[in-house]
Amino acid sequence: MTDSWRHLPAPARPIAAAATAGVEAVRAGDHAALGEAVADLAALDVARTGLVLGTAVRLLLEDGHPDGLAAEDVRAALASCVRSWPDADPQVVLWLLAAALGVLDEDGAPPPKPDVLARHAAVLLADLLAGRPIAPWWTAALAEIERAQLND
Repeated sequence: MTDSWRHLPAPARPIAAAATAGVEAVRAGDHAALGEAVADLAALDVARTGLVLGTAVRLLLEDGHPDGLAAEDVRAALASCVRSWPDADPQVVLWLLAAALGVLDEDGAPPPKPDVLARHAAVLLADLLAGRPIAPWWTAALAEIERAQLND
C-alpha cells in the first residue's frame, strides 16, 4: 500500500486501504490479492464500510452523468461491471447500485454477506473508476458524508 491515508479520519483509513487494495487487485486480475482485500473489508464494521463505499459509488455515478442519472445509466453501469469481472453476480451489483443511490427496497430479504458485498464493491469501484486513481474519491466521499451529517 503506497498511501498512508493519514489525511482521512481514523475510522475511514482501514476502509480506504482495504478497498483500494481490492480495486488494485481487480485491475491486476489478481484473485489472491482480491481475496485478501475482501477479507480485510468484510472484517470491518458493515454499516460504516457500506456508507463509505456506497457514497464513493454514488459520487462516481454522478460524476459520469453530470446532467442526471437515468435508469438506462444504471443498467449500463450494471452491465459494464458484470462484463468486466466474470464472477460478478448481477444481483449483488444491482443491490450495491440501489443501495448507493438510496433506492434499495430490501423487503425483508437479508442483504448479501459482507464478503460478497466487499468483493463486488471492489469490482464495481474498479469499473466505475475506469483507470482513474481512487484516492481523491475517498476524500470526496468522506466530505460528502460529513456534509450530510452536519445538515441532518
